[in-house]
Amino acid sequence: MAEFSQVELDEIYAFAIQLGKDAGQMLMDAAKLRMSGGGTGEQKEHVQKENAVDLVTETDENVEAYIRNAIEKKYPSHKFVGEESYSKGASRDYLIDDSPTWCVDPLDGTVNYIHLFPMFCVSIAFIHKNEPLIGVINAPFLNQFFSSCRGRGAFMNGDQPLPLIRNPVPPLPEKAPSGCVFSCEWGKDRRDRPDSNMHRKVESFVNMAAELGGRDGRGGMVHGMRSLGSATLDLAYVAMGAFDIWWEGGCWEWDVAAGIAILQEAGGLMTNANPPEDYANAPIEEVGLGSRLYLAIRPAGPSAAETGRQSQERTVREVWRRVRNLDYSRPGA
Repeated sequence: MAEFSQVELDEIYAFAIQLGKDAGQMLMDAAKLRMSGGGTGEQKEHVQKENAVDLVTETDENVEAYIRNAIEKKYPSHKFVGEESYSKGASRDYLIDDSPTWCVDPLDGTVNYIHLFPMFCVSIAFIHKNEPLIGVINAPFLNQFFSSCRGRGAFMNGDQPLPLIRNPVPPLPEKAPSGCVFSCEWGKDRRDRPDSNMHRKVESFVNMAAELGGRDGRGGMVHGMRSLGSATLDLAYVAMGAFDIWWEGGCWEWDVAAGIAILQEAGGLMTNANPPEDYANAPIEEVGLGSRLYLAIRPAGPSAAETGRQSQERTVREVWRRVRNLDYSRPGA
């Protein structure tokens, strides 16, 4: 299919925004019902998928069905990839190709939602030729609505451009990751054995947090470490500039597609979480959407010594120097 014109994209963008608002209202209505004791009891009826922290609720499935039906009615020729329908299939193949595709997580942060911790959201992305062109993230409990369209900018709540601090956008710290807020997630792979993904993550977290000069020179002395329980909102906050760095392995494309669209439109950088062998000199390339391994750096302005992009790439290499390679392979990506 040929490229979409800006007029066509604008129409799809308006549709995606309304879809995000409607789906967010469904999430909030379900949360309020639970708070009032009038629901069926999500605590009781949530279902375990792969392990005790990989959960799905009736709300996930209802919201995904609503979004899918609305898209099929409006754009019947477009493909749809949603977390819950994907999870029910036997395949773990990467299903996104060059076709116009909607990639949706109806409720990212399901564990948060079950516990009524407010970091949960709906995530909707429109993708063409493997490029996320439109992103919508609605966190209704927080009254935060993020959106972007290629060539139209990235925004919070419709009118606040991202990143939030502008004119000028601040450069990254000279000694990054020192002075940065580093976001990361524990993930669903909790296997407690030597050199598992969980153990590699923990070692990486300690490296980032430790004092400068500690850990045989790998100490990053970050300002803070944040784990929200929602990869989607992690990315939204990197686009905001509230987080400087997000490093993660184990996510799926519906966790990140909308966030990537928003981050890139805001001026952020997204590359691979795993450090290459020659991390100091290897090219910094855009990560594959289905790679399951992601490193995001916030939008950055220039300093007297370097451009914003140079500071982003410098920060990538400093993160790579401190983190372990993770193993989240999957077919077809």
